[in-house]
Amino acid sequence: MAQYPDPAALAAASVSTSSLLAPDQRQAPLIDASQLVTQLAMAGLKSPVVLDCRARLEDGEAGERMWREGHLPGAIHVDMERDLSAPVREDGVGGRHPLPSHQATVELFRRLGITPEQQVVVYDDMGGQMAAARLWWMLTWAGHPDVRVLDGGIQAWNQAMGELKRAPSQPVTSEPSDWQPSFDDSLLVTAEEVVDSQAVLLDARGEARFRGEQEPVDPVAGHIPGALCRPTPGNLEANGRFKDRMSLMRELRRTLPDDSAVIAYCGSGISACQNILAFAIAGLPLPRLYAGSWSDWISDPERPVATGEASEG
Repeated sequence: MAQYPDPAALAAASVSTSSLLAPDQRQAPLIDASQLVTQLAMAGLKSPVVLDCRARLEDGEAGERMWREGHLPGAIHVDMERDLSAPVREDGVGGRHPLPSHQATVELFRRLGITPEQQVVVYDDMGGQMAAARLWWMLTWAGHPDVRVLDGGIQAWNQAMGELKRAPSQPVTSEPSDWQPSFDDSLLVTAEEVVDSQAVLLDARGEARFRGEQEPVDPVAGHIPGALCRPTPGNLEANGRFKDRMSLMRELRRTLPDDSAVIAYCGSGISACQNILAFAIAGLPLPRLYAGSWSDWISDPERPVATGEASEG
């Protein structure tokens, strides 16, 4: 397993107990690396469940491989393809990463040892643009009261604690739990609801894909008619950390008509969750997720497709 400097020593020098117990409410869905160091080191507090969600769309085995090369202390690998997605249907309905059923999600969270009494911290290495935000959203959907995304991901941890040492990692497991989540399906929309809705559609993909100029993954290029484009990198600073609450609030409000309901989508329901996370950081009402997203939309050839200029705040 990767080795690190002593978390307790770093914690004592970097973060006070008061900052741990009363985290900065500007970014309540996030946790700072120094806060996490303290939380893992402090005696008498139940350590959070830490979940490593690194993944690559083009390489389904990359996440586990990166985890084995080095991960945060005690972090459990969560696989985007096997754990956070249901099997892909031949007809494409549900998209490339279908949302798992309630039962499959319950089984996953119990296997990970998650309980509502224990904080959960999720991370990836792409500013939440991959599976970390997806898992944050799924836990929110399931009603967990305290889920945090590590701001800046594993890179922020490395800056605080030193680079990971490459070494073989032993499997990390946890005691199964008996948590019974209470799912809030009002956070979801179907393709039919997208058609009938008056909500603003917010597309998390890059502008070239939105305009239909390139499509490296799906067989049809373009976007859902009427959608606005908000590529997920726009939620981040150059250092990979999220912009502060006021910056995100200004940008999102500039993008959207006043008091608009929002539906978030992307290619397959992964990166759209990072846009939803940005709304949470900004203190704005959460968009609903079109989980199947573009890859589900185009599974029905009768559905309209738009191309052309992106609208962006």
